[in-house]
Amino acid sequence: MRNSSDTAVEVVDLGKNYGTVKALNAVSFTIDSGQYYALLGPSGGGKTTLLRLIGGFIQPTAGQVLLHGEDVSHLPPNKRPTSMVFQSYALFPHMNVERNVAYGLKLRKVPANEMRDKVDWMLSMVGLDGYNERMPHELSGGQQQRVQLARSLVLDADILLLDEPLAALDAKLRKDMCLELKRIQEKVGITFIHVTHNQEEALTVADRIAIIADGDLIEQGTARDIYETPRKRFTAGFIGDNNVLGGIVAGVSGERVTVDLDFAKVDIAAPGTTAAAGDQVSFSVRSELLRMVDPGQTADGAWQSVPATYLETIYLGLTTSHLVRLPDGSEVAARFVSSEDDIGSFETGQAVTIGWPSGRARLHVS
Repeated sequence: MRNSSDTAVEVVDLGKNYGTVKALNAVSFTIDSGQYYALLGPSGGGKTTLLRLIGGFIQPTAGQVLLHGEDVSHLPPNKRPTSMVFQSYALFPHMNVERNVAYGLKLRKVPANEMRDKVDWMLSMVGLDGYNERMPHELSGGQQQRVQLARSLVLDADILLLDEPLAALDAKLRKDMCLELKRIQEKVGITFIHVTHNQEEALTVADRIAIIADGDLIEQGTARDIYETPRKRFTAGFIGDNNVLGGIVAGVSGERVTVDLDFAKVDIAAPGTTAAAGDQVSFSVRSELLRMVDPGQTADGAWQSVPATYLETIYLGLTTSHLVRLPDGSEVAARFVSSEDDIGSFETGQAVTIGWPSGRARLHVS
């Protein structure tokens, strides 16, 4: 295992065009060795294109890919220290588990005894100890995905590329496999780069997350950074259950901005802001931070609030969402841990005041 301070992947102004269509626009970032890095975003945003460029399956139109400091931009996949786990299981149906996992080692002419030991060790690593003789059709979807993972890991690549590896699994199995992937990554200690459009999946496994959309890297950070303090409006709308509101800057005082929503004015914490009076801005408040408040609660400035009209209660099991309409016609949701008190608490059409703790809303630069 390399020192965690080493850079495993450096992408510099990487771009990919297909004719006149831009699939990726001058993306740059670095990934430390031993890090679990997720590329998260909507379908068609460029995540898989980026992953395949790192793996050498397609060639860039512009920019560079450096792996452990070496420019590999024009090297084929077999000349790079990477291995790929595809969305489809891609197992050989006529080979048992042991032969599937050993396939790459056999191509490398690894001695039989060494190959058998490596395969047994890797099957144990992915929780398939003793499954050597099973055929692919005798395995569940999760077991087949573990075989493909073992087949990639057994090659001792420094960097493992995972393209929507859990997309074909049901919700419960996907959650279980997320935890397994993280456990395996920590045990083998190599760099994982995981493409997904599922935010819960990314938040579960990743040390760092990059938001990719429309061919651009929107922003990146830890799971907590991305969820709790999104800098960009797109991220706020994509991650978590955020309410995004827009207005005009009415004033700036230190690191706080007053935003005029037309029907109310609210103060938003904005450290390092460059906003000025008259600028059009947006801000977000996570649904779990919103509460129905008594107007008197806002008198000391501890809460920011706006008037609203109650619409409906949506029971979601663990949580209950209360949907309200603001005076401009937009709808926002306040989310609570469910309790019996939620039933019949509010009536449709009832005038309410909805608020959030001062300092918890996030101003967005775009």
